[in-house]
Amino acid sequence: PGVPPQATLAVAPRDFIAPAPGTRPEVTPTELFYRIDINARPVVIEGESWVLQVDGLFDNPRPLTLADLMAYPPVTQAITLSCISNPIGGDLIGTAYWTGVRLRDLLQDLGLRPEAQELYVEAADGFYESVAMADLMDPRTLLVYGMNGETLPVEHGYPLRIYIPNRYGMKQPKWITRIEAIDREGPGYWVDRGWSAEARPQIISVIDTVAVDQQVDGKVPIGGIAWAGDRGIQKVEVQVDGGPWVEAVLRTPPLSPLTWVQWRYNWPAVPGRHTFRVRATDGTGALQIEERRPTRPDGATGYHEVTVSI
Repeated sequence: PGVPPQATLAVAPRDFIAPAPGTRPEVTPTELFYRIDINARPVVIEGESWVLQVDGLFDNPRPLTLADLMAYPPVTQAITLSCISNPIGGDLIGTAYWTGVRLRDLLQDLGLRPEAQELYVEAADGFYESVAMADLMDPRTLLVYGMNGETLPVEHGYPLRIYIPNRYGMKQPKWITRIEAIDREGPGYWVDRGWSAEARPQIISVIDTVAVDQQVDGKVPIGGIAWAGDRGIQKVEVQVDGGPWVEAVLRTPPLSPLTWVQWRYNWPAVPGRHTFRVRATDGTGALQIEERRPTRPDGATGYHEVTVSI
C-alpha cells in the first residue's frame, strides 16, 4: 500500500527569499537523504505479510498490519532529521515530508496502562530503542509509512519507522517489528554504546555556498541552512575574516516548526582570500555553542567556516 491520497503535502504561504545559488534544497530528494544503519544493507520486508507485534502493558494488545495503521487519519509533517554523528558542516542531515499515524492515538486505542513508563521498540535489523512517556504522548510523534508523498522506501525503514521530535536519528528505529509498553527505563542501542541518552539536537548552522561566480552588483551571495530541533531559528549571522557579525536573511516561516531554515547573506565582495563563519540563535534565544566538540556523546558543536578566494 502507498501513502493515502488525503495525505497531501501543503506549504503555508510565506515571503519568498531566493536561496543563494548552491544552497541545498529546502526538501531533500529521497534518493539523497542520508542513511546511517547498524548493518551494511537495509532489511527487506514484505509489507503484505508484515505485522507489528504489540506486547506489554496494554489492555487491548493485538498484532497490527500496515493496513490497520493506514486506517487511521494520516498525518504529514515536514521534518528535519540529523544523525548525532554529523560533523560540523556535515551532510548527515535532511528534510522530508513524512506521513504516518500519531503514536499517541494508536497507544490509546491499544489501552496503554497508567503504569507504563516507556515504549520499547524493536527493529528487524537488530536495533532497539526505548521511548519516554512524554515523547509517546507528543502529538508530533509518528509511526511513519510514507516519505515525500510516496511509500516509505526500503532504505529508510519500510514498512514502518518512528519519528520523535527534538531527538537525533539515533533514537528513531527503522524497520520496526515490535513494541512493548514497560514500567521502567528501557535500553537503547546507541545509549548502551556510550552515546547520549537524551540525544537532543545541538544548534547548527552551515555555509553551503559562497557563490563567487554569481556576483550581482558587486555582492557575493552566501547561503546555507540552520536548525535547532523543534526550537526553531531566530537569527543567523555571518562573520568575515574575524570582523563584526552581520545578520543574514532567513527564508521564513520554515516549512514547519520541525525543519531547518535556509538563510542568505549578500556580501560586498573584496578581492583576496577570505574566511567566512556562521552562527545561529534558536527560538529560545540561545546562541549556538562556539566551542568545537566532537560528535560523541552529545552531537558536534562549533561554528562552521569556509575559506575562499575572490
